[in-house]
Amino acid sequence: MDKTVVVILNFNGVDYLRRFLPSVVEHSANYHIAVIDNNSEDASVSLLKSDFPEVQLVLLEKNFGYSGGYNKGLSSVQAENYILLNSDVEVTPGWIEQMMRYMDSHPEVAICQPKIRSLQHKDRFDYAGAAGGYLDILGFPFCRGRIFNHLEKDQGQYNDHRIIFWASGACFFIRANIFKQLGGFDEDFFAHMEEIDLCWRGLRAGHLTAYVGSSCVYHLGGGTLNESNPLKTYLNFRNGLQILVKNSAIKDLIWKIPFRICLDLIASIRFIFMGSFSHFLAVLKAEFVFLLSLPRTWSKRRLSKAPYNSRLFPVILVWRYFVIGNRTFQSLPEAD
Repeated sequence: MDKTVVVILNFNGVDYLRRFLPSVVEHSANYHIAVIDNNSEDASVSLLKSDFPEVQLVLLEKNFGYSGGYNKGLSSVQAENYILLNSDVEVTPGWIEQMMRYMDSHPEVAICQPKIRSLQHKDRFDYAGAAGGYLDILGFPFCRGRIFNHLEKDQGQYNDHRIIFWASGACFFIRANIFKQLGGFDEDFFAHMEEIDLCWRGLRAGHLTAYVGSSCVYHLGGGTLNESNPLKTYLNFRNGLQILVKNSAIKDLIWKIPFRICLDLIASIRFIFMGSFSHFLAVLKAEFVFLLSLPRTWSKRRLSKAPYNSRLFPVILVWRYFVIGNRTFQSLPEAD
């Protein structure tokens, strides 16, 4: 059994594999690499077989999404630690060693991520994870280095190591035994925010998540679903509500869910004014499906006896961002 394996989930990403996998191979020389293929219809598999014979290839019979793809594919990967890496990530020298060094010296930490910068604008943080993720009290995700769509420049302000709330699925280090104990990702999520749910469930079970600022990778973003795809809007709105139901105390849900639904409906109206009618419909569909599937989501609360404690960031982010004008993590009065 390998100590640490880099695992890339792929679906019709032959161009990303051709572009980014060489950097992963080059800068992960001492580590095993595996690619889980979600039944791609392009030339991904033939490329991997011909150009990267050293990479373990795990073939799935259909596209199970991010959640199901990793859950099913990782059963064929034997390791003590997994590094789940998006196919559109460019890694740098020492990226694994820095995370390994931190994790080896912090056994209480089960999950971590490196610093994630934007590949398009390398001096800025990336949307998906930046310098570590948090949730506000309404369950809206944000990061050190990224609040909503505002990306900060990396000026060394987040070069530290620290405990965070959630780690990015773009580069997600997790101890294999913890992944299995938690039951992996929630496959009902399909894609988007499943890593936040897993980190929250991990926290409720007593496992911490950390950010390792000495390790750095660059993320292209939008490889499978970009911002213009209504499916991404649907998944983000639906999954965000489901995360709250699964992991919040009942006394909090009584007011948070109605408040979130109202804010979501306001956001849907904004899509109309932006001329994005398909995204407006995607939000409405998300709210409808969320309510329809509420009994199933609620039943998952009973699968865990872990307490509904949380370390939600004590702000209402929409107020801080759109009314007060806080655009950076450090401008939040509660930031330390």
